[in-house]
Amino acid sequence: MNPQLIVSGAAGRMGRRIIALAVESGQFKIVGAIERAGHPDIGTDAGTLAGMVPINVPLVSTCPLTADVMIDFSLPEAADVSIDCCAKNKVALVLGTTGLSDAQLQKLKTAAAKIPIVQATNMSVGMNVLFNLVSKAAAMLGPEYDVEIVEQHHRFKKDAPSGSALTLSKNIAAAEGWPWPDCLAHGRVGKEALRTKNTIGMHAVRAGDITGEHEVIFSTLGETVTLSHSAHNRDNFARGALRAAQWLVGKKPALYSMADVLGIK
Repeated sequence: MNPQLIVSGAAGRMGRRIIALAVESGQFKIVGAIERAGHPDIGTDAGTLAGMVPINVPLVSTCPLTADVMIDFSLPEAADVSIDCCAKNKVALVLGTTGLSDAQLQKLKTAAAKIPIVQATNMSVGMNVLFNLVSKAAAMLGPEYDVEIVEQHHRFKKDAPSGSALTLSKNIAAAEGWPWPDCLAHGRVGKEALRTKNTIGMHAVRAGDITGEHEVIFSTLGETVTLSHSAHNRDNFARGALRAAQWLVGKKPALYSMADVLGIK
C-alpha cells in the first residue's frame, strides 16, 4: 500500500515539484497539501497547481490529522507548525526547510523522541555525497591547505550562507579539529584582509535564477583541489525528499539524516 503523504509548502517552487514527481512515481497517495493562511491559491487542487491532472486534494491552511509522512519545504516561520502537527498526530516528517533557529532545532530533537524525522540542509543525493567527500578530503589534505567555500543561489533565497554551505563547513571543521562556527570567515573586506590560518572562507552569491552551486576549494602553495556540486533544477532535491519519505515510513522515532537514508558512512 502506498504511503499517505502530506506536502507542506505545497504552492511553492519545491512543493509543486514534490507533488508532481510523487504523482508521476505512482508510489505515494497524496492526502494533504498545506500553505499559509490567506495564500491566494487556497482551495485550488494541488495537482493542478503542480501542472498535473487534478488529484482531488485542495490546498488548505490546516494540517490533516492522518498520514504516514509529511514533507516540509516551507519557510522557517512555518516549520514549528509542521513539527507540532506531526508530533501530535504521529506522522513521520521529512524536513528540508533551511534557516531554522536553534530553538527550532531543539524542538526537532524533542519531537524525534515521538516520531521518526529526517532533517537535512540539502536533500540532493549528489550533495550528500559531497558532504561526505569534503570530510575525507580535509582529513587527508590536512591544515596546510586553505579552505574556501563559494555558494551561489537565486536572488529569492533568504538565508545566507546556505544551509548546505554551513553543513560543508561543519564537516570540514570536524575533520580538521577546528572550532565551528568560530572558524568561519564570512567574506573579506579592507586593506588588511589577509587569510587567517585554520579558517574556512565563506562566500554567498545571490543572482538571477541560479538553482544551487557549491564549490569547496582546498589550496596550498603549489596546488589546488576543488570539489563541487551543481544543481541543474529542483527535481534532484524533490526526488531526494521523496526517497527519504519512503525510507522513513515505519522507522523508529529518532532524528535521521540523508546519510542514514542513503547508507553513507
